[in-house]
Amino acid sequence: MPVDIQTLEPAVRDPKKLRRTAWILVAIMILGGIMVLSAYVLKNKADQKKALSEDHSRPAIISRIDKGRDLRVLRQDNHQAGLLDLGGKVWLACAVSSSDPAISARSVEVMKRLAERYKATEDVAFVTLVIDPGPAEDLHGLLVTESGKLGATLPQWWVASTEPQTLYKFIKNEFKTSLFPHQEDGKWKYDTSIVVVDRNRHVRNAVIPQKRGGEAYVARFDFDQAAEWDARGVKTGTDQTNAQTLEGVLVKTIEQLREEPLKD
Repeated sequence: MPVDIQTLEPAVRDPKKLRRTAWILVAIMILGGIMVLSAYVLKNKADQKKALSEDHSRPAIISRIDKGRDLRVLRQDNHQAGLLDLGGKVWLACAVSSSDPAISARSVEVMKRLAERYKATEDVAFVTLVIDPGPAEDLHGLLVTESGKLGATLPQWWVASTEPQTLYKFIKNEFKTSLFPHQEDGKWKYDTSIVVVDRNRHVRNAVIPQKRGGEAYVARFDFDQAAEWDARGVKTGTDQTNAQTLEGVLVKTIEQLREEPLKD
């Protein structure tokens, strides 16, 4: 029997039911958000635990530089090379600004001391990456000037750079730094920490056991932060400053990594 559509009436909407449905949807969204956040937090905690060495005494593995993501750079000898050409060595890297060297001055001074310490050691190398290379045609001259300021000589100490955006992405993604290099109000902003890479391309951080027990502290070699702690009067429990303590941990880390075998 055909239906006379003129006799049909629109459904009556119950405001209470609509509100109840809306609140249920809101609750579902909130619960979903909490579950996603909880999963994220748990994953971060798991990653942090994974980063710690089993005996809390070996340097923590933060990441590994894939061979397919090597960074090709121009060095102070006007030759191109890949950073992974340093494979088989323990190497330290630090970013600098040629236009404002004061930004990374603390880390550079540490690099100088360590380069002197390991000058007769073939399996330890140093890399300074210039984040403001300027015009490509002037790059070689800039690298020569910067290497002269540092006292950096090959083959031990590379002073190098490349196309800025490629360099910045490598620093952020492969070194796992806290900042993507950029300028704010004409000032460079970048992570001045010293990055340590072992002979198997792993980026390593220090693992510092806590004197009062508990989980060990995974630390970057951030000498600006150490200096800030010293300025605030944070004590180390020894007669050394935080900066001196961190440098000692860095030397210990290098020595530990030199003992590890080359696996590939």
